[in-house]
Amino acid sequence: MQEILLKYLPEHAVHPCFELIKANHVHLKIVNERQTRHGDYRRRPDGSHQITVNASLNKYRFLITLIHEIAHLVAFEKYGRTILPHGAEWKYTFQRLMIPFIRPEIFPHNLLPLLARHFKNPKASSDTDATLALALKQFDERNTEKNYIFEIPYGSQFRIDNGKVFKKIALRVKRYECIEVLTGRVFLFQPNAEVELITN
Repeated sequence: MQEILLKYLPEHAVHPCFELIKANHVHLKIVNERQTRHGDYRRRPDGSHQITVNASLNKYRFLITLIHEIAHLVAFEKYGRTILPHGAEWKYTFQRLMIPFIRPEIFPHNLLPLLARHFKNPKASSDTDATLALALKQFDERNTEKNYIFEIPYGSQFRIDNGKVFKKIALRVKRYECIEVLTGRVFLFQPNAEVELITN
């Protein structure tokens, strides 16, 4: 298991992650990329714990995602299943589990202050922290031509994976209002949605 983890995690994070997986009886599945999420946690009918993490994540995002999902398991076990998935108990648990990893042997120096700030009040997804999301993206191996929606200018057009074309109009609270060019219908996009900018 540790040899497998070495492919996906920073070297100095492998042993402590392995110990967390073992101590919490986690069945870890590393899966092909899903568009909607980096990972998830499920308690299986037999009472065992399954965590899945996308194989395509860079090592730093993989580590954050793995600890995020282990925090769900630990928080549910400690505080009960009625807590909010990303409520105060989960945040406290995620902080406690993540703090030992926020050190220069594991993360690059430029990420450390961003992680320290993020983990003062961790969000449901690290992608909603725009500064951290951009900093983590630079370590992605695949050379993607995609942009986060918050990066592209207002009024510009972009394409999503299913081929539909939209125009970015406005920011509504935390999401971006965009019009589908073909139908004129309005849709809301999360700031971390990855899209292909259409340049004229």
